[in-house]
Amino acid sequence: MSSSDHDLSDLREEYARGGLAEGDLTPDPLDLFARWYDEATEAGVHEPNAMVVATVDPDGRPSSRFVLLKGFDGEGFRFFTNTASRKGRGLAADPRCALLFPWHPLERQVRVDGHAVPLPRAAVEAYFDRRPRGSRLGAWASHQSSPVAGREELSEAYDEAERRFEGVDEVPPPDEWGGYVVVPDAIEFWQGRPGRLHDRLVYERSGDGWVTRRLAP
Repeated sequence: MSSSDHDLSDLREEYARGGLAEGDLTPDPLDLFARWYDEATEAGVHEPNAMVVATVDPDGRPSSRFVLLKGFDGEGFRFFTNTASRKGRGLAADPRCALLFPWHPLERQVRVDGHAVPLPRAAVEAYFDRRPRGSRLGAWASHQSSPVAGREELSEAYDEAERRFEGVDEVPPPDEWGGYVVVPDAIEFWQGRPGRLHDRLVYERSGDGWVTRRLAP
């Protein structure tokens, strides 16, 4: 075996922090998500709003990346990004996507299957105005997912954005900057249990409501 090989077969941890029973479910999965999100925040989970967003590009190739959740309600889960990025191009071709919240310290994860709907420009501008000025300038400097010659090119683009908006208090969002609400079709709540007999309870949309079922771990 070469020094570059890593055998992780014996790497495991027993999960025993708690369980999830059918009696713990709420009629609306977003209410249970809100409860779990608050518990992750109270437990000190680092960036509990960090989620993996998985998309498929026009050629059917999947890709995933971490994105920060910026709000959720009965409609779905909101995030903002450059719509010309790889994820934005994928969502334009196929709005179906998946989210994953990996709350490892609580031995929990939440999976969301749904479709992304572009947010109105007014909502995008309202959120962009709340970002730090440096982040707003960075959005102008970086054409996300586009190749760059090196770090110096990014620095020069940022300096150019600073000069462009010098003396401007409200830096507007670039045309390619936008946001989405992921409308869920299914939400799965996963809680680790001893012996790998984990709890997996999933909500699936049915008409105007939801049905739930338990999945084998």
